[in-house]
Parts: sequence; C-alpha cells; structure tokens
Amino acid sequence: MSTVSGGVAASREVLVLLRPSGVAGLVPELADPSAPHLTVKDQGVTRGDGLFETALAVPGDHGALTVRKLGAHLGRLGGSAEILDLPVPSPAQWRQAIDMGLAEFARSCPGTAATVKLTVTRGPETAAGLAPQPTAWVLLTATALPDPSVRPAGLRVLLLNRGLDSRVADKAPWLLAGAKTLSYAVNMAALRHAKANGADDVLFVSSDGQLLEGPTSTALLVRRNAEGRRELVTPLRQQGILAGTSQAVVFAAAEREGWPLGYGPLTPADLEGIEGLWLASSVRGVAPVLSVDGEPIPVDDELTDRLNAWLREDRDPGAHAVTVD
Repeated sequence: MSTVSGGVAASREVLVLLRPSGVAGLVPELADPSAPHLTVKDQGVTRGDGLFETALAVPGDHGALTVRKLGAHLGRLGGSAEILDLPVPSPAQWRQAIDMGLAEFARSCPGTAATVKLTVTRGPETAAGLAPQPTAWVLLTATALPDPSVRPAGLRVLLLNRGLDSRVADKAPWLLAGAKTLSYAVNMAALRHAKANGADDVLFVSSDGQLLEGPTSTALLVRRNAEGRRELVTPLRQQGILAGTSQAVVFAAAEREGWPLGYGPLTPADLEGIEGLWLASSVRGVAPVLSVDGEPIPVDDELTDRLNAWLREDRDPGAHAVTVD
C-alpha cells in the first residue's frame, strides 16, 4: 500500500498510515494528518476509485476508547472491496492500525470521542499491465459524543429519485450499488438540493418506486402489522442499497425484546399510517423524521429514545449482520 511522508499526530486528529513492509505485509505508522500523503495521481482523487467506512469510538473505563460496531464496519468494507475487486488490508491489519490510532488519540485527547474513518484507494495510476498499489489509512478526529439525555434533532426530508431501478445491483453490477465507495458527489449534491429547498435530508426512491436509503443513512420505520403489533421495518437490502451497520444493531436488540421485524420492500405509500420514521447513521445516531415532502410524520419521543438506546448497546447483530449481496 503506497503512502508518503510521516510525522507526529496532531492534537485533535490522529492519522495512521498502513505502509508496505516486505514480508511483514502492511505495517501501521503514525503520521502527521496536516502533511501531504497522497500523490496527485492517486485514483482515489482522480477517479473516486476507493472505499471508506466511518465509525464512532467512545471513551470507557480508564480512558480507553472502544469503536462501536467495528466488526460490522470491517465486514461491510470487505464486502464492498469484493464488489470493486479492490485489494484491501485484512481485518487484522485494519485492527492493528485502529488500535495504534486509538491509543495515541486517548493519550492526546483523553476522555474525548472520535470518528474513525478507514479509507483505501486503488493507489496511484500505473503503466499498462502493472498492478496498482492501493493506499490505505485510518484517521481519527475528535467529535462530540451524542448526549443520551438529548434527542437527535428532527429532520425535514425530501424524496428524491435516484434514477436507477430497484434491481440495479443484479442487472448492472458495474454500477457498484451497495458498495460504500469514495464517489459520494451524488450523495452530497442531493443533500445540498434538500437544504436549498428548505429540507434537512433526503430519502432516495428508485425509478420503479421503491424506498431506498438516505445519502448517509438507513431508513427505519415503525408501523402496525396484521396482528396489530408494532413492527420495525427497513427497506429491502437487495435493492442495491448500502447495508446499514446501525440498522443491524438496532434490529438485533429489537428482536431480543420480541419486536416483529421487516425488510421491505417499501414504497412512499407505505409511509401512510406509520407511527414513526427515522434515519440512522453511526455518528448522528437515530434521528426522527418530522416530515416527508412537507407532509407531517408522527414523532414518538419514547420510540426515538428506545431506538438510540438499542444502538448504544452495540450488541452482536447476529442474523442481521451486514452482508453485501
């Protein structure tokens, strides 16, 4: 894995590069996050050809940091790498680099939570016939840990057409549906469009009318099933959406408490009569939706608190573990 230059960690950020080292494979090394480390030919920059995962590390006993849902994030990254046919560090190599970063971050920012971003690109462009040498790193950045006593802010959401049908993952695998790639320009453009039109976030809809996901989140809703019981539902994973690590943990906790669960498919019409809608992500948590296209959505504070409590439990997702189809 190719990288450049080294140095010391900044006070509020810690960077760990995964450097190639002969028979040792990849070796983690602390580096200065404010110094340049990528070449101008790196395909992560020139083509958006790469992957990333973002997790949350929280301080615990004796100041040690623990990364929530780390196994799920590493599993999803590995699945995304298969879709891209991209060589990536092994889970053990990632964990070694993460542990180095956590130790340094805990030393320089004691008692502080951090976002943990894993990134790997296809590396610098090479001459024809030569295999690329991917670039990989872990960046930890100080962040405010969500206060469990304060509910996430409610969101005004727009439904936006993604322009692809719900079978795209099977029909056109080269579109990389379901992989967490670096190519997030469309996602960011969707969020800018929402904000320019008085909304906070987006829920994508397929061209054949299926609810999908947010640009940086997974959708969850609660409705009454045929037996009149509350049911926790998320869109169908096989529609080319990113498998949600937060959704998997929440579903596992809900199942342990006896909740019926569902995996779609869902359409905008299914939002009628629901008891709540949320967008879930690793750093923001589970945020309630106030409205969709200007139409009010019921807000249940007790359910919002419960969903976030389940997320904080960070239990083994079991059968709901993230997989990339």
